[in-house]
Amino acid sequence: MDEDFADFAAVQTRPLLGFAHALTADPHDAWDLTQETLARMGERWGRSSFDEPAAYARTVMVRLNIDRIRRLRRELPLLGGPREEAPVDLVGEADAWLVEALVTLSPRQRTALALRYVEDLDVRGIAERMGCSEGTVKSQLSRGTERLREHAREHGPLRTGTTTGD
Repeated sequence: MDEDFADFAAVQTRPLLGFAHALTADPHDAWDLTQETLARMGERWGRSSFDEPAAYARTVMVRLNIDRIRRLRRELPLLGGPREEAPVDLVGEADAWLVEALVTLSPRQRTALALRYVEDLDVRGIAERMGCSEGTVKSQLSRGTERLREHAREHGPLRTGTTTGD
């Protein structure tokens, strides 16, 4: 294994895992997605030059996740539906209610929001990574944000018994 790639993988594994968790809302899928991304990067590492390897890895991750979603849409009806597991907080700083809220989003909404708020991309950058139009991105961001707001109003940290003031 190339020493440069080993250094890249050591530094980027944790940030990639956090991004993958934001994309998938599932800790197991996040690990799988991170490992597959690093494997793909490792295959190309010596043969390609990357201007921004971390940004390229995130692009690879988004595309792998889109493929994963398409595969799940084909396979889930055959398997009897989605897995029911409690989300595990791999992001570290996210509150449980936020992780729950992310689970309620569609995969495309979650991807768009993760690219916007985790990766700090603009609409054009998100559209390029997701392989869709800017209008689609705007729609996904708007709908996803509204769904998060609704979830926060119903289940947010102030709804769990804690109050501000007094």
